[in-house]
This record gives sequence, C-alpha cells and structure tokens, in this order.
Amino acid sequence: MIRFNSDYTEGCHPAILERLAETNMEQTAGYGEDEYCARAAELIKRACDAPAAAVHFLVGGTQTNVTVISAALKHYQGVITAATGHINVHETGALEACGHKCLTIETQDGKLTAEQIASYVDGHFADESFEHTVQPKMVYISNPTEVGTIYKKAELAAIGRVCREKGLYLFLDGARLGYGLMCRENDLTLADVAELTDVFYIGGTKVGALFGEAVVITNEELKADFRYNIKQHGGMLAKGRLLGIQFLTLFEENRYFEISAHAARLAEKLRDELTNMGITFYVDSPSNQQFPILPDEVLDKLKEKYAFAYQARVDETHSAVRFCTCWATKEENVDLLISDIRKCIAQRAC
Repeated sequence: MIRFNSDYTEGCHPAILERLAETNMEQTAGYGEDEYCARAAELIKRACDAPAAAVHFLVGGTQTNVTVISAALKHYQGVITAATGHINVHETGALEACGHKCLTIETQDGKLTAEQIASYVDGHFADESFEHTVQPKMVYISNPTEVGTIYKKAELAAIGRVCREKGLYLFLDGARLGYGLMCRENDLTLADVAELTDVFYIGGTKVGALFGEAVVITNEELKADFRYNIKQHGGMLAKGRLLGIQFLTLFEENRYFEISAHAARLAEKLRDELTNMGITFYVDSPSNQQFPILPDEVLDKLKEKYAFAYQARVDETHSAVRFCTCWATKEENVDLLISDIRKCIAQRAC
C-alpha cells in the first residue's frame, strides 16, 4: 500500500535518527533546559529574524494549541477560528474541555479575513448583553489551512492590524508551515510570520521530526510563566533534549526548508498533471494537500493500491479526496499515482 492519506506516516529524517543515536548515552538537564534545546532555539530565532522571541518545544500539535490558547486567555474568553479550523474539528474538543470556546466563522476556503474578524468583534460588543457571551480575545489561523490554502503576506498583515486595533492576540498554527512557505504561490517568509503574529509554532511532527512542535512567542505579554502552562497541559517532555536535537537538526544546513520544498514540488507536480487531464479540485490548494474530484469507480480502483483520505461527496458519482505529500514522499510513487489515475480516467471502467 502506498500512502498519501497523511503527511506523518513515516518516522523522521535520517539525519535526526542519526543524531539521536549519536547522543543517546549523553547526560543532559531535563525538561528542555539542555544545551541542544538552547542551540535549536537560537537557530530558530535567527531563521525568524526575531532575536527577542521566546522559543519553547512541545510534544505535539494538540498540546501546543491548547497550551498557547489557555495561557493567553481568561476563562471567559474564546478564540475566533474558521469553522474548519483544527481546534474546532480535529482535536476532540480539547480546547473547550479546558474551558475556552471556539468562536467559529464560516469561510469559503478555510481562511479568515480581516473584515470577518472585525465584524465578529464589533458585533459582540454591539450587543447590549455582550457580558453574557464569550468574549473574543484571540484569533486562530493555520498556514496552510485544513484545506491546504495559504495566507499571502498582505492578508496576514491585514489580520494582524485588525487584531491590534481590536485588542486580540493572533496565533498561527504552523503544523504544516514549511510546506506553505515553500510552495510556489507563497510570498511569506518565516520572518514575516514572526513579525505579524503574537505567537506561532513551527511544526515538526508533519515536517521531518519524529514528534514535536516549536512555539515562537514574540508578544511580551504571552512570554511570562509560559513553562507553567506547558507543564500543566501535558506538553512538557522530561527528556526535553529529544525535541531540541530534532529541531537543531532540522534547522541546520537549511534542512527544514529543503525537505519542505521537496513535498511542495511533488504536490505541485500532482496538481499540474491532474489539471492537464481535465480533473477539477474541491479547493484550490497550492500546498502539500491536494483535493481532486474523481469518479467513484476510479477511486474504488485506486484504493487497491493507495491510501488517501475522503473529503466530501460532490455528486452522485464523484467524490473529493485528499492526497498528501511530505518530506519523505518518493517521486516515483507520485509518478505511479499520476499514471494510474490517467489509466483509470481513460478506461473509466478499469
């Protein structure tokens, strides 16, 4: 079975595995206070052009989202998110179990706009009973989004301005950030993300690491006592150096960006080839997640060889599915998938 159903099916980049083996018997301080975490944090701050940022390493995406949001908000405050946002649909209500409501906005492409955010906040405070409803205090976005779309620099800057005007924190979920930054339609840099948000994280789990995410905090208000929140929300690893070693390896020699570019290029190849076949897409995604609309009979045939994710029913005979590429995807497997889809489209009854 060739898997395109997610971008974390493999283990980790071989350089990480090698470094973990080399350092296995070393003794270091625990809980992220070791030299590897310190060195990794410095490399990340340099890549972000944010020398004053605070960098923390957590074990996974859900722990990171819950920790960051809970650390920033009071109990009567909530976070504005697209209805498709990961915190709203794919984390089993983890945030709401911690006492913070997801304040959802319906979107066409998984992306929030500055206008939507301003309208939501203005509407809240225009209601004479606003104190009886959850107060919006943070905006959560992901880049790429759950449907593979990306924010352009102008869009992120506009959202950042609205957040500052309305007194909101802006938090960017970067679980797949590398794949967004390295796709050909992107015009954002890591430094832009650091400048335009209050806090964001760089995903490792989906971009070459065994596990782990790196939180980057630029807003001074959010830095204080953050480690207390990491511990309380189950995101602090006793053997913290395992996270530091992974991110140190990823951010050495431009590795994080190079392996992200590999995934982006293969996704673009898949999209281009399917477009040339006349296949349409459920959403126009420029990143490593592609959502073609295919005949059900073609999908049934493809399931014999490939794993992919169901996205939505389009009509009586067609469905949208998701194919993911990642840092470890083999180009020959992408070529094989393209070839098999072409054959099935040509034959239709294959």
